[in-house]
Amino acid sequence: MLTILFDGLAYGMLLFVLAVGLAVTLGLMNFINLAHGAFAMAGGYITVLAMQRLGLPFLACLPLAFVGAALLGAVLERTLYRPLYNKPHLDQVLFSIGLVFMAVAGVDYFVGSSQQNIQLPAWLRGRSEWGEGAWQLGMGHYRLFIITVCGLLTLVLQAVLTRTRFGSRLRAAVDDPRVAAGLGINVNAVFLLTFSVGSGLAGLGGALGAEVLGLDPTFPLKYMIYFLIVVSVGGTSSITGPLLAALLLGVADVAGKYFIPKLGAFIVYTLMILILLWRPQGLFTRRGGRG
Repeated sequence: MLTILFDGLAYGMLLFVLAVGLAVTLGLMNFINLAHGAFAMAGGYITVLAMQRLGLPFLACLPLAFVGAALLGAVLERTLYRPLYNKPHLDQVLFSIGLVFMAVAGVDYFVGSSQQNIQLPAWLRGRSEWGEGAWQLGMGHYRLFIITVCGLLTLVLQAVLTRTRFGSRLRAAVDDPRVAAGLGINVNAVFLLTFSVGSGLAGLGGALGAEVLGLDPTFPLKYMIYFLIVVSVGGTSSITGPLLAALLLGVADVAGKYFIPKLGAFIVYTLMILILLWRPQGLFTRRGGRG
């Protein structure tokens, strides 16, 4: 029982890091970026290729995945995304879903359609167990590593958004871009950096999740619904809502597949429906956004 809870928490923390960038772009920037999973896939493939072709160790590839996805996000934000900020949401959806299919086709053509495997360091492949019977806790070292890294990232992200000057400028730019620009805030630079960091976090999540979730060209399509569930259930007022939603989703998914394997993701969708019936705007809501 404790092992299921532990694995579910690790899965949920991973989903949160993968989806938090989408929560920022959708909730704060008011942009529907369905191509968010493509940045996660980019981070995963950067890690795989750096390990297989350059011989870099796994831990050294994690910062590369973040930086590579962040740079890709910055380039695309400046060249493709920015002109669509003030367009109707339907245009944003069609544009971003088009990017997803282009990313899937591009990776399939240049890298191949086969599943990619990551060779973890020996110290991350072990497993420790405590207790006996139903209350036995089996902790996979890699899942413990995921919980630790994602937990630290969550604390840093929360501190940046709530306690730094950049966080204040971001909130001001979101609430009223014109007034913020009049006060001397470079709104375009703020949103560029925000989009880049969100993309980088997705890339880091893709690198961390390649071993747990699997990695192939269909990754953005396969997990798009999970990212959307995290954002819709958690709301976009802060990172607290998506974090709680991701943890609930992770535990429900792992427990459902363990206890009722034939139902598969039915448990997750049922939980989503019940929460949205109770809180249609998500667990946490916030007024405002870029429009």
